[in-house]
Amino acid sequence: MTVPSLLELALGLAVLGLPVVPLSANKRPLRNCPACQDIACGGRPNMLTPGPCACPLPCHAWAAATTDPTVLTSQAWARAWRKAAAVGYHPGGAGVTVVDLDSTDAITWARTALPPTLTVPSTRGEHWIYRGVMRSSNAVRPNVDIKSAMHYARWLGPGTGTMADLPDAVRALAAKEETTPGPHGAAVVSSTPGGGWSRTTDHGCRHTERYVRTGLDRGVALILARRTSGAGSQAYGAARFLAAQHTRCPGPCGLDALAQDLIDAAEAVGVPHDYATRAVTRGLAAAGAHLT
Repeated sequence: MTVPSLLELALGLAVLGLPVVPLSANKRPLRNCPACQDIACGGRPNMLTPGPCACPLPCHAWAAATTDPTVLTSQAWARAWRKAAAVGYHPGGAGVTVVDLDSTDAITWARTALPPTLTVPSTRGEHWIYRGVMRSSNAVRPNVDIKSAMHYARWLGPGTGTMADLPDAVRALAAKEETTPGPHGAAVVSSTPGGGWSRTTDHGCRHTERYVRTGLDRGVALILARRTSGAGSQAYGAARFLAAQHTRCPGPCGLDALAQDLIDAAEAVGVPHDYATRAVTRGLAAAGAHLT
């Protein structure tokens, strides 16, 4: 695909709400500029390590993905588009999760284990796309990756079928958290949050687990959409909204188990840990629901 048509495609996807970024011929983001190499700049505000980076170039992969046509057509991005071979997008920023099935065996497994949803053919398999956001995690099964928050996927077309809500079966694929050394020795969680709320253990709640998790997914998506500012306030609002749905429950509802999911989402877009924790804690408490 030529440079003009790639940029035209990116602009069209941006209108649909998909944060986009140019990809190289090997399907990877373009290399960071020297000032951003190895996150020497501190990373963009929505990277794993919040920092002061204001680089106008598409550095830092998924964190640079944007829906802003001014940025996409800027002179700073022009060279990147000339070198690009594909368009990538940030699934989490678009409020979706991509289950990347990279073999025929993986597809066969998915057809028996997962609910049908919007499906896009890929080079070696298929992308199954669900409505909702979770942590990304690679190799959750042989030839199966999960791409959502803090990850990118290659745009391969609109696909076929109807997009379904993110099911518990996908969350369960990455339920076991694994950590890898992050910058300066910090631990970085690389799998999905546990989604610790369970209807089976919190009998004081009058809602189904699906109802609670749907609200959680929407709250996380709203937080992740605040890529430049307002994520802390959005985390407070999402927590307060979730808690408000449970003011008529006999309790306890165990909503404290959802707090970490909201905190993680806020941190993913650059909110300091202490601030995110405080915002979510206050939001949950503000509605006066039976939390524990």
